[in-house]
Order: sequence, then C-alpha cells, then structure tokens
Amino acid sequence: MITQLIHWAPPAILTLIAAYFLPRLLGVVYIPHNRVGIIEKLWSPKGSLAEGRIIARSGEAGIQSRLLRGGLHFGLFPWQYRIHKAPLVTVSEGRIGYVYAKDGAPLEATQTLGATIDCNHFQEANSFLSNGGQRGRQRAILREGVYAINTSLFVVLTETQVYSLEENATYPQWQQELADIEGYRPVVIGAGTDAAGNAVDKIGVISVHDGPTIPAGDIIAPEIRANHNYFQAAEIFLAHGGCRGRQLQVLTDGTFFINRWFATVELGQKTLIPIGYVGVVVSYYGAAGADTTGEAFRYGEQVSRGEKGVWKQALTPGKYALNPYAVKIELVPTVNFVLRWITGQTENHRYDDQLATLEIITADGYEPLLPLSLVLHIDYQKAPSVVQRFGDVKRLITQTLDPILTAYFRDVAQGSRMLDLLTHREDIQKRATEELGKRFEEFDINCVAVLIGRPETREKDLANDPIEKLFDQLRTRRLAEEQRETYAKQQEAATHLKSLEEAKATAGKQAELTQSKIEIEVAANRAEAQLAEAQRMARRDIALAEGRAQAQKLEGEGEAAKVTQVGMAEAAVFLEKIRAYGDPRLFALRDLADRFANSAQPLVPERVFISGNTGGQGGEVSIAQTLLSLLVSERSGLDIASAAPAAPAKQKEAS
Repeated sequence: MITQLIHWAPPAILTLIAAYFLPRLLGVVYIPHNRVGIIEKLWSPKGSLAEGRIIARSGEAGIQSRLLRGGLHFGLFPWQYRIHKAPLVTVSEGRIGYVYAKDGAPLEATQTLGATIDCNHFQEANSFLSNGGQRGRQRAILREGVYAINTSLFVVLTETQVYSLEENATYPQWQQELADIEGYRPVVIGAGTDAAGNAVDKIGVISVHDGPTIPAGDIIAPEIRANHNYFQAAEIFLAHGGCRGRQLQVLTDGTFFINRWFATVELGQKTLIPIGYVGVVVSYYGAAGADTTGEAFRYGEQVSRGEKGVWKQALTPGKYALNPYAVKIELVPTVNFVLRWITGQTENHRYDDQLATLEIITADGYEPLLPLSLVLHIDYQKAPSVVQRFGDVKRLITQTLDPILTAYFRDVAQGSRMLDLLTHREDIQKRATEELGKRFEEFDINCVAVLIGRPETREKDLANDPIEKLFDQLRTRRLAEEQRETYAKQQEAATHLKSLEEAKATAGKQAELTQSKIEIEVAANRAEAQLAEAQRMARRDIALAEGRAQAQKLEGEGEAAKVTQVGMAEAAVFLEKIRAYGDPRLFALRDLADRFANSAQPLVPERVFISGNTGGQGGEVSIAQTLLSLLVSERSGLDIASAAPAAPAKQKEAS
C-alpha cells in the first residue's frame, strides 16, 4: 500500500511529507510564541510517578513540570515524548484570574484554599511543588497580564475562558459561579444609589471562607490590626490570627482586588444619623464591660464604647462605616416631635401609626371622641437610657405613653362636663402638660405641650348629634353676647355722633369763639396788668410811708437825745460852778449880778416873761432857768454838792 502511494504520489507531496515528519523523527519541536509546550514523557528509565502524584519533577514518566516556551526544541523524540501545545493564559485589564492546582501537598484541616507560594505567579510549576504548594483552589490570584502557565498542573479561570489541558465539566461550572458574584471584577466601594434612586454611600461587609473558625461565643470575627491591605493579602491576614466568618472590619471607599474564593463581599449602606437624632449603639460584639449606670438604674446595663451591650454614649449626627452585623443603631429624636392620637393621621416618623382617637365619657354623660396631640423631647444624653428601658422609641410610645395618656384623659373627662371640654380647653391643656410632664420625667422624657382637638361625635347623623346641639347652644349664647356688644357699640356710636354734631356746631362758630376767647384773654391780661401795677404802686407807697415814718422816728429820737445831752451837759457845768462857790446861793447871786451888769434892758423891765428856751446863745443860761433849776433841786432833795462829781460820768454815759 505504501509502495503504491509512493509510486503514484508526486515528488512535491513527498517532499512536504518528509519536511513535516523528518524533524519530528529527529526530535525537533517548534512552539509558537503565543503558546507553550506541555511535555508528556511516555517512558523513562526512572520509572513512573509516585503514588498520588500527577506531575513529574525528576524525569519520571508522565506530565512534566517544566514547560517549552516559544521556539525550537531538540531531543524530544516522538517515541519518548508527546508535546501538548496550549495557549498562554491571558487576564484582561482590570480583571482577576483564579487558579486551581491539580497536584501538590494536601490542604490542612482548617484550610479551604492553598497557601500562597513564591512561584512567579504559577509560572514555575517545579518551584510551586518543591516549596510546598498545595493542591486545590489557591489563595493567590492573577492580575491583568499574560502568563506562561502549565495548564496540566494549574487550571486557570478567567472571565472569558477556562485554561486547562483536559476538559472537565466542573471547571465551566466554577467559572459561572464566579461570574454570578462578579468575582472577576474588583470590589468597588463608593457612592451608589438605593432602590428609590437616592444617592447613598456604600460599605463592604467581608465574609472570609478560609482559616480557623472564630472563638466560641462570638458571632463575628475580630478586627486584625496587621496591614493585610483590606483582605487582599490573605496570607498576612491569616498569619496574624485572622479567622473565617463575617468580619468586624468593613471596606470603605476604594477598589479592592479580593479573591472571592477567599472572601465574599456584601455591599451595604453607611449608617446615617440625621440632624435632630442621635444613634444609640447596641453592640453584639466585644468584651463584657462594666455597668456604668449604677445601682439605681435597674433596667439593664450600659457599657463603654467598644464593649458588648448598649453603649452609654450615643453617636452624634453624621455618617459612620459600621458593620450592621456587629452593631445595631437605634435612632432617637433629640428635637421636639409630635405624636397624634388621631385615627387615620400620622407624622413622617411613623411613631404614631398605631395610635387612635381617645374614647371618653364626660361627667354629664356625653361620649365624645377626643383627638389629642403630644409634643415630646428626649434629652440626647438620656437617649441610651430610653433605649435600655424600652428597646426603641416606638415601643416606648405604644407600651408606656399611650396607656398613661389614655388613662389620664379618661379620668379628666369623668370629672368634667362636656361644656368644660369646649370652653376651658386651655386650662385643661395647661394642667395636663404639667401633670403628664412630671410622670414622663420618670422615663427620661420631657413633655413640651399637650394639645386637645375638637371633640367629635360617634353619631353619623348630625341632626341627632348631642355635641352638635351643644355647639348650637354655644352659638346662640355667643350670638346673644355679640348682640349685646353690638348694642353697646351702637350706643357708643350714638354718643360719638352727638359729640360729632356738637363739634360740627362748634366748628361753625369757631371764628367767633376764637375771637371772643382772645378778647377774654386780652381783658384778663389787662386786668392782671392793672392789678399788678396797682399792687406795685401800693407796695411803693407803703414802702415810702414806712421810710418817712422810720426817718421821723429816727429824727425825733436823735433830737431827743441831743436835747438830753445838752441839758445834762449844761446841768453838769452849773453844778461845777455851784460847787466852786460852795454855796448855790452865792453862785445864783453872782450870776444874777453878771446878768444885770450886762443887760441892755432897763433894770426894771417893761415886760416880764419866762423864756421856754432850753439853752441860750453861746452857752448862756437864763436867770429864770437857773432859778427854776435851783428850786427844783431843792424841792427834790438833791444834794448838789454830792452830785457834782458824777456829772461828767453822766455826761459821758449820755453821749
């Protein structure tokens, strides 16, 4: 047959056949540069592989660990070697490649993935096996690039292809599982949107699937302080005590190339505590802490930050990257918020969605529905105590505030008439605010205000509604009061109208009134001026008269004093003269003789008269006066001789 083929085959075909088979027969093999050659040794003097191994490292028969790279290779005779050409492994940019090792040391009991071995990214199969590489899925991953990997030892899964020397239905299944969790893409944490399209900040909660289990009693693995680059360096994480399970540490903003066989990522939202709220932390993780509330607080323990239990210090408004599996945040409002006991109405916070209008019975038998609103405030420092007591704000409202408020207003209604609820609502609200405020203080809540709405009827027929009839009575009473006020206003208006008419009449005669008023004022001013002038003249005359009288008095007193002095002086002179004569009669005769001698009158005067002059000219004294003085002195018993020396003293005293 071969002889016939050679005989009939053209020489050119024979040349091609020889050129193809001859190098192979001589042990020459060509490997393209975009492929690698996997060597399968058919037989070897060293025998076959050891039990449990599938890759030969020392020249045994079987698949060899070394690879043939692109180019010509010699000595690979076809009766001893079979060469399998496989493509280079390509990982796209920004993607991840996963590796599964078919040979190596078995995994430890606590391992699910093979340890990371220094083998040039799985391109040195012999180093991988010699350095203790383990079979199974690997912790190390491949980043973007092209790798010359022995796919008889390693199965590489990428987003687009499964690299394996043999076909196995399991490998495509693994590939699809990784694609379903987006395992070929890095984990990107950042801003995103929620189901409603609102922008939210993301976090990543990590669940590790390799390593020892977490300690008994814990529900979450502790945070590892070593720099494992956010779970991207699996060996560092495990070497420093990392455990499998959900991790306390979370991923925040960034891009992370994480082996999804090692750890999966669950995206969540950052914890947002809005303004007007505080976040009370209920921690499910941490050491058992000491109670900080003291013996008086018997509703549970509060612990310090980082310990298991209710944290004593609440979180202030802001965003926090908190693990929702490790802590629970109870939002407690710190601003005033309203609760409505009104069926069918609720506020945005939804705390009052289970509250209904109160059913009460008044003292006079009415059965109205009383709508209420309550304004509350919770001190931010007491928010942990509120959560410790009641669990959350809604349970506080439904299990405590609602029963207290309902019982209080039913008691108030039983002691009040229906009309009181309508007309004295302000007083009831004020009293309720004070009394309920004291009760709510026991629960660390401040009651700001209690507001009462309009009582409503249970009757659907408004015509027979007793409350509506009561309102009609109030309207009638109010109308009567309004009419009375109207009549009073009308009377007041009539009075003002009368005043207006008088004002108009007065305005008509205003000019005359003004002129007459001016004349009256002028006359009054004139009279006042005349009166003032008369008073001034009278005061002047009185002053002049008083001055003249005073002058005359002073003048008379002066003249009298003068006469007195002159008389006393003359009397003193006469006394001295008389004393000088020794006998007053001698002096009188002497004086009489002198006067007769110097007299120009006849010795016997034609007329005899007694002069009333008190003193003569030039100091002379009349004879009659002298004689009269002597007679007076004698009749009065005055001793002229003894009185003479005192004359100068009397004269001095008189002066």
